[in-house]
Amino acid sequence: MFLGTHTPRLDDKGRLALPAKFRSELDSGLVITKGQERCLFVFGIGEFGRLTDLLRTAPMTDRRARDYSRVFFASASNEVPDAQGRITIPQALRTYAGLTKDCVVIGANTRVEIWDAVAWQSYLDSTEQAFAEAEEEVLPGLF
Repeated sequence: MFLGTHTPRLDDKGRLALPAKFRSELDSGLVITKGQERCLFVFGIGEFGRLTDLLRTAPMTDRRARDYSRVFFASASNEVPDAQGRITIPQALRTYAGLTKDCVVIGANTRVEIWDAVAWQSYLDSTEQAFAEAEEEVLPGLF
């Protein structure tokens, strides 16, 4: 499980240091791909395989499933962190997410998300009230 918020910087070669607490689960390899809201999703190999299996069962006759699979897999990149725990983010993915220098890396349960720092703050500003109000709808009876 990935938790927390971290603020690494992207270097001039497009490398980003993964938070130390995430490295043990990702050091054998990972997959980076486009996520929603113009962030990047980072999956450990096992979790990416689980998602692949789920998408494989989606009906080929469902256009939304085909569209999602095309974008999800076509933008995916296999990476292995270097000895310093850095990954290279391909230029196309950096462009998609608007990544320049200041980034935010968040733990999102079974995945890691990489955001441009300004985009992340804007996202939080626009969703925190909805988060507070959605508790009963999203997690009924839990609280």
